[in-house]
Amino acid sequence: MDHDRLFKSLLTTFFTEFLDLFLPELVRYVDRDSVEFLDKEIFTDIASSERHEVDLLAKAKFRGKSAFFLIHVENQASAQESFPERMFRYFARLHEKHRLPVYPIVLFSYDSPTKAAADQYVVRFPGKNVLDFRYRAIQLNRLNWRDFLKKPNPVASALLVKMKFAPADRPYVKLECLRMIVKLKLDKARSRLIGKFMTDYLELTAAENRVYNREMATFTREEKEEALELNNEWGDAVGRRMVLRLLAHRFGKVPATLKRQVNRLTENALVDLGEALLDFKKIGEAENWIAKRLKKTTTT
Repeated sequence: MDHDRLFKSLLTTFFTEFLDLFLPELVRYVDRDSVEFLDKEIFTDIASSERHEVDLLAKAKFRGKSAFFLIHVENQASAQESFPERMFRYFARLHEKHRLPVYPIVLFSYDSPTKAAADQYVVRFPGKNVLDFRYRAIQLNRLNWRDFLKKPNPVASALLVKMKFAPADRPYVKLECLRMIVKLKLDKARSRLIGKFMTDYLELTAAENRVYNREMATFTREEKEEALELNNEWGDAVGRRMVLRLLAHRFGKVPATLKRQVNRLTENALVDLGEALLDFKKIGEAENWIAKRLKKTTTT
């Protein structure tokens, strides 16, 4: 799973919604129509020779003014002691390069630890702080998922699965995420993006799926129809990924042409292939099976 790319896709697709949800104090002075994303910024750590790429950098105008500023967002998927210092280095280099004020934000999306993450980098001398750099910290595993249920926001619906909830709540978290997506009435591409958070980060057990399916009966008829359509679409996408992973596990790198053919298979054919490939000894057998199934589909 490409965690960083998934979060970056969410934040760029729903950037103002992200600000609305977590930073209402910032939104008040942002000219929404002026927001533009800048090209990726890559910095080299001189001490370690490591290259670091800024996750997301947006340029915006102050509302009612001609002055611009930068909004820098980092998604941090693991706890690191040196992270606050790295955030300061990003801030200093971005400010030096662009000569604009920088508003730094960190989205902590890891599952553990749950203790409060640092939100500052300080350089102290006896009797004096020569540097007190602070950034806005949003730590998902310290936010209660129930606090976001009444907020009709696509970012909230995606990030419910990364928030704080009891193990017994797992099927209900996924269900409420689905309910929020249905109510938002997004286009297929955007609902699929949010659905990827559900399928990648909250995979239910068989028992949890029974609860999930049972509780879906509380949906209205219209909500249920839309929910089932979304579930089928996401389940189909998950099935394709799973088949491709099994092929790669059995035979190594999967050729691009074979990937395209797998993506053309019907849902029923995917299920059959998932069972059949357990008996294949060579990738050629998989290629022949898929070619025959595709030919059968086009001639019926």
